[in-house]
Amino acid sequence: MTLAPSSVQGRVPLGRDFGKLWTAAAFSNLADGVGRTAVPLIATTLTRDPVAIAAVGALAFVPWLFFGLPAGMIVDRFDRRRVMASANVLRGGVAVALAALTATGHLELWHLLVATVVFGIGETLFDNANNAVIPSLVGKAGLDRANSRIQAAQITIDSFVAQPIAGVLFAISLVLPLWVGSAGYLIPIVLALMLPISAASALRRAAPDAAFASDEVAVPGERLPASAAARVSTKDAALYLWRHRYLRALVVFTSILGGAFSFAQAPTILYFLETQGVAPAAIGFVTAGIGAGALLGSLVAPALVRRSGRGAVMLGANLAAGVCLAAVGVAPELVSAIVAYAGMAFAVSLWNVPWGALRQMIIPGDIFGRVLGIIRSLTWGLFPIATMLGGLVARVDLRLPYVIAAAVTIIAALAAARLLLAASRVSPNEE
Repeated sequence: MTLAPSSVQGRVPLGRDFGKLWTAAAFSNLADGVGRTAVPLIATTLTRDPVAIAAVGALAFVPWLFFGLPAGMIVDRFDRRRVMASANVLRGGVAVALAALTATGHLELWHLLVATVVFGIGETLFDNANNAVIPSLVGKAGLDRANSRIQAAQITIDSFVAQPIAGVLFAISLVLPLWVGSAGYLIPIVLALMLPISAASALRRAAPDAAFASDEVAVPGERLPASAAARVSTKDAALYLWRHRYLRALVVFTSILGGAFSFAQAPTILYFLETQGVAPAAIGFVTAGIGAGALLGSLVAPALVRRSGRGAVMLGANLAAGVCLAAVGVAPELVSAIVAYAGMAFAVSLWNVPWGALRQMIIPGDIFGRVLGIIRSLTWGLFPIATMLGGLVARVDLRLPYVIAAAVTIIAALAAARLLLAASRVSPNEE
């Protein structure tokens, strides 16, 4: 493994098979985006309690706490193409059920809560498999660019297509966004099954690289091996993460960071509806403005990583996110609130691209699903708790969660500055 930043990541051709994966992810994001906008809006027709609305968002992350590791086991042990297809069959079926309940006038809040959990289970499977497949399609030297394109597609579809459409459809009829969302899951089912056999699972090396044979390896740029056994256990995956001190430290930092973001975002729908006076039908256009920042962050992240180094980008992104969160909390009117929120989204996208590539570089492919499942159980599993706490604080003032989250984010980033800057020492292993 080399320790100098790669200079060729942006020029690596990603290929047709990655195009299929990208398209499958794009259509899944279309369906997800419509649902993410429609379900909270539908919930506001049933209740205006900030805690109840926050619960809808919080429950979306509960499966990552309880199902993240089982999802990783499924991804590592079964055909990843079929896992992605099955996840979309599950989510599409739930969307149809919600649409039927809404159309017949039988929808209740608990239906939305249960459906949100099932949607989350499908997301753990699809997202875990999608992340695990990328290295087998593009090679490690193309990871930053591939992750950038996947995230850019997600943001573009979610913010500029799905959410505005969902807001307009919601204004016409409660049930329309649900029917459109259910249809969006169909194409990814076919595309996932069309991926090459190399995407089905990760191939093991015959033996671990001698350079990484010590369990004590724990500094940036070094990688612990998976078990030399033919079949790797979940215990091996957990021990791998525990013994890799650098990766483990990043997971702790990410948990704090993600918790702060979830805490801040709990009152977002009510913040724009009530504090900033946005009409429900226009909420999708507000989030489109926010999405512009996120999209820009995704597009410029690979170039910034090449120019400044992965670590500098990761540190700068978190400091910028904290400043922008504070600006949202004190925004005097709608335009400044959208600009500040867009800045925060820009910073989060800058963080997500190198962080995703870093995980894919460090973690061996044959245990990637389980290690990612553990990581997201630990990080995303905290989101429901943080979101509910944010909802409780929002009862006092809808602006307050943003200010508190800003302070936590900035303090955590400064405390972890050395850890984040060390990420620049990790570069792709050329295959």
